[in-house]
This record gives sequence, structure tokens and C-alpha cells, in this order.
Amino acid sequence: MTQKPIQKPVLNLSQIINMSVGFFGIQFGWDLQRANMGRIYENLGANPDQVPLLFLAAPLTGLIVQPIIGYLSDRTWHPTWGRRRPYFFIGALIASIALVFMPHSSELWMAASLLWILDVFGNVAMEPFRAFVSDKLPDHQVNRGFIMQSMMIGLGGSIASALPWIFNNMFSVSNVASFGEIPHNVKYSFYLGAFFFFAAVLYTVLTTKEYPPTEEEIIESKKGKGFINGVREILAAFKQMPKQMRIISLVQFFTWPGLFLMWFYYTTAVAVNVFGGKDASDPVYAAGADFGSLTLAYYSVVTFLFALILPKIADALGRKATHAICLLCGALGLISVAWVHDKNMLYLCMTGVGIAWASILSMPYAMLSGYLPKAKVGIYMGIFNFFIVMPEIIASLGFGWLMRNVLNNDRLLAVQLGGGLMILAAVICYLWIKDNRKEDKILATELAIEENKTV
Repeated sequence: MTQKPIQKPVLNLSQIINMSVGFFGIQFGWDLQRANMGRIYENLGANPDQVPLLFLAAPLTGLIVQPIIGYLSDRTWHPTWGRRRPYFFIGALIASIALVFMPHSSELWMAASLLWILDVFGNVAMEPFRAFVSDKLPDHQVNRGFIMQSMMIGLGGSIASALPWIFNNMFSVSNVASFGEIPHNVKYSFYLGAFFFFAAVLYTVLTTKEYPPTEEEIIESKKGKGFINGVREILAAFKQMPKQMRIISLVQFFTWPGLFLMWFYYTTAVAVNVFGGKDASDPVYAAGADFGSLTLAYYSVVTFLFALILPKIADALGRKATHAICLLCGALGLISVAWVHDKNMLYLCMTGVGIAWASILSMPYAMLSGYLPKAKVGIYMGIFNFFIVMPEIIASLGFGWLMRNVLNNDRLLAVQLGGGLMILAAVICYLWIKDNRKEDKILATELAIEENKTV
């Protein structure tokens, strides 16, 4: 028996927090690997020009897994587990196990293989979360849903990135390891990360219910099943992307290389270029890498705090202008790392990155959400991810050559290049994306009216 379409109720703050806590855990896992995998790879003998290729697991799995999981989750319904939550749970469980084993890697191939597993199931858990916001919230609360995810990402990322420094400086856990081994402060960080990843996702699974499918969604899910049909539908959706989505996707395409190059090289650039360390066995290098992770944690704190005021800025300036300005702040932060002589100036650089990160995690999705067909939100969110992972694949396959032959393995120049690409993304965002200031203000007014009704 088909059901009538459900009128989505306005959710209160605690309900929006409950449905977002899982993202805290997922981001905990992502930031642990982003802050530490470059260091782990170099500890296991990788050269700087090899690091991008060793990060290839993340974009390849995102390219393949996210649209498939989006397609499947759009068609999943279980009376107890719901639509998206089975994917949250399974992804979090296996990714958490990979986090436990990661710091026990003894060879590069082992670390790269575990990263592959972590990225596959991290994507399984993460992708449905973007569609979860559109599933649960009425249109005028979508902004708030994505901003809350940004806050959880900032909170999770700040703690995860700081853990190696915390274990070393507060609990005197060693941050130095012999060649071929992983420092104990990194090991303990991954153990704690596995706990937070799984526990946070489990909290959302247990505290948040999902709405049963509408009649339209039931009809859509019966149109065709199976892998071949799924591939056809994904390809058809790709060809039929709304114009606004194409432009926002182009902004993403040039935004994310700046972030990837930072995650590839920032921590080790601080260790070598700012602190003057030699290699992974050098205590100066270890102190620099820990401090680099600490400043990454700081930018996540900035993200968390800036997300509190980002909706008001977007209401005043419009989403596209807000996003463009935030991207320019991030670009300046990345480029200015090369001007640092006092290590504490890195906090100022990372302030710009934190502002950009808050916007990157919310504004593109908020701009996009109103243009997607409701029955295919999962698929389109997966396709949108193409434009995040494609530049990383290009960077992973080709940037090693650039590092070796053009940048002379200078990690700092790579970080600055990422800032330059972010400037290009900001220009495209401001010049090409449709100005939706009026629409934003209407939605803000509707939200205020609805919230007054619920008081």
C-alpha cells in the first residue's frame, strides 16, 4: 500500500544536532588520515613525489562508491533501519576497524591498502549523510542542516588533528619512531579515532528516525533495479545535470586541489620548511609535524566557530558572494604559509583556511539543494562528488611528476599552488553562479515564521 507524501515537520535544534552527530565521527576519521597519512608514508620510506600517488585510494573510491551508494540508498527502505542509516552503520563499523589497524602498517603497500579500505567504507558512511539533510528537513531548514554538519566537521576535525600533539605534550607519549615504524602518539590517536568514528555514527543511527518513502519515491524505485540499470541511471543523471549544478561543480573542481595539496604536504612542509627537520627519525621533524597537525586542528576550530555566523553572512551577501569571499580567505591562508618565520604565525594562515572550509562544507550544497529532483538526491549528491575526486585523481597521478621536475620536491610550493587554484574557484563562483540573494532572504523569513509557530 502506497503512502501519502509526508509534510516534513520543522525540526528543533536538538533534533538537527542528533542527525548531525554522526558527521562528527566520520570527520574524525577523515582528519586523522589527512593530518597523518603523509607522515606515515614518509616514516615508511616514501619520497615526497610518491605521496600523491599513495593518496590515490581516496578519490578513486569516492568516484566509484559515492554515486553507487547514492543510487542504492535512494532505493533502500527498511521499517526499522530506514533508508540511509544502514549505510551509516556498515560504513562506520568497517572504517573504524581499518583505523585500528592503520598505525600497525609495516610497509607502504599495507598502509595504502588500509587507506583504501578506510576510504571505501568512509564514503559508504558519508555519502548518504548529504542526502539525509534533504530527506529530513523542509526546504527552509536545509541551510541550517548543512551548517550543523559543518560545525560537526569542524569540531571532529579539530580534535582529531590535535591528537598527536595532545598525546605527546600532555601525556608524554613518544612522537619519534625509527625508520619503518609509526610513532606511538600517532598510534593512540588512531585508536581513539576508531572509537569516536563508530560511537558518533551509532548515536545518530539510534536517535534519528527516517520518514517512509512517498508514493513518488516508491514508483521511482520500481522503475528498474540491478547494477546495469543503476549505471545507466547514474550516467543519465550526469548528462541531465541542472545548469546551476554544472557551474557549482566547476567551482568545486578548482577548490578541492587546494585542500588536497594542503593535506598532502602541509604537515611535512611545516616539519621541513618551518622547523628545519630532516626526516622522520629527527626529533625536530617530529616536533614540526606535531605542530603542523595542531595548526590543522586550529583551522577546524575556526570552522566550527565561523559556522555559527556563516548563515547571517549568507543572508546579507547571498550564498555565491559569501562563498567567493571565503575561498579567497582560504587562498590567502595557503599562500601566506611561505611567508612564515615564526611558527605561531601559522595560526593566522590557518584562520583563513578555517573560514574557507566552513563555507566549502555548506554553501555549495545549500546552493545546489533546491535544483535537484527529490527522488534522486542521493544520486546527484554522489555525482556532485565527481568534481571533488576528479581533481584529486589528476593530482595523485600527475602531481608527483610536477613535484619532481618542476617544484624540486618543495612541499611549500605545492601548498601555495593549491592557494592559487582556490583563487580561480572564487572568481568562477562570483562571476558565473546565479545570484540568489532574494531567494535566500525569502527562505530566512519563512524559517523565522515557522519557528515562531512552533514556540
